[in-house]
Amino acid sequence: MIIDIHTHIFPPEIVAHRERFFPGEPAFQLLYEDQKKSPLATSEDLIAALDTHQVQGAATFGFPWKQSALIRRSNEYVLEAVSRFPQRLVGFVCLNPELPETREEAERCLRAGMKGIGELALYGSSSPHSWKELFRPLARLAADWGVPLLLHTNEPVGHFYPGKERLPPWDLYALIQSFPETKFILAHWGGGLWWYQLLKREVREVLGNVYVDTAASPFLYRPEIYRYAIDILGVDKILFGSDYPLLTLNRYIKELEDARVEEADRLAILGVNAQGMLRWPPV
Repeated sequence: MIIDIHTHIFPPEIVAHRERFFPGEPAFQLLYEDQKKSPLATSEDLIAALDTHQVQGAATFGFPWKQSALIRRSNEYVLEAVSRFPQRLVGFVCLNPELPETREEAERCLRAGMKGIGELALYGSSSPHSWKELFRPLARLAADWGVPLLLHTNEPVGHFYPGKERLPPWDLYALIQSFPETKFILAHWGGGLWWYQLLKREVREVLGNVYVDTAASPFLYRPEIYRYAIDILGVDKILFGSDYPLLTLNRYIKELEDARVEEADRLAILGVNAQGMLRWPPV
């Protein structure tokens, strides 16, 4: 069984007329202004893609808008998608931690049946607060509800691309350290934070409840990252995420083959690990 832990869907009106939603949303415009490089997908598009690539299920979510009305509309659309395709999709509630009603919206969606919180990101944030301060309420909420918290992370060095933020790894580490009971999923290989498990003291224990996903890996890393992550982090902590509709499953399958990942480890990454985390099947 293959389960994609990281997919995005948008309501049809946003897919059809994305430019109407750029005002007041600079991060959305930055990431999605180029229609050829940054496609948008509806729930029907996602299901068709899952069928095409023989993926049994996916976790899906929207975008961390700056406007509360768009946050709610996006989450409502994910809830609608899950109700239409209950055997194929689980929803994560996507939020902006800088909005005052964030916790209320998170609880509303979790009560409605969402199975996680994320993908949360601070694109272009000007907040003076640290990650620990901003995400504290949601990290606590995720632990209380027993659901994973999926965070957008990226490598702190290297070339710039839209969506790459100045993310101090010590801020992310401090957040994780403060909530050892919270199950974190760090998108995009966690920005490489797991590499520091090679340190002799503390880090392996602090990251004991941390998982990473592979979203956008073919754009960012050489295939051998799989072998290093298996050795350092452990195969049970790696979750397949495609970042659909940015990329599709076949790109990841090829990279797993190029990296010569053993069959049992491929199966764990592509679905077994997510099955356990999401208690799949969802219904």
